[in-house]
Amino acid sequence: MKHELRIKKGSRVVRKKILYPKLSYKIIGILFDAYNNLGGGCQERYYQRAIASLLKEVGILFEEQKSVIVKFKDKDITKSFLDFVIENKIILEIKKGNRFLKSNIDQLYSYLRVTGLKLGILANFTKRDLQFKRIVNINQ
Repeated sequence: MKHELRIKKGSRVVRKKILYPKLSYKIIGILFDAYNNLGGGCQERYYQRAIASLLKEVGILFEEQKSVIVKFKDKDITKSFLDFVIENKIILEIKKGNRFLKSNIDQLYSYLRVTGLKLGILANFTKRDLQFKRIVNINQ
């Protein structure tokens, strides 16, 4: 089965390959499992602990709170911590709020550039539902 996204641009359709479809679907399923069991309105760290537990349960390899060094002109300028790096392919960042913030999207895109990874998933746990976005590092 091909995993591709079809985007209509004017009169033509552009096909783009979906990155890591099986792993992405598993991660999104885990996000919904965590949300359905905890409900809305919990602290971000509760969702993080639930997600880590579910990732272990299904045997997905991950690193939690992975530190990365941000460099500028070959000098270390700051250290950031990624919520999850899953199978050294996907960054998963979790947030709590009513909507996606541009700063959260920018942050994840920055993490993708710094690490050289191709795909990030931004999960937003709201009081009413779970929202997620796939962010692709177009510079890779």
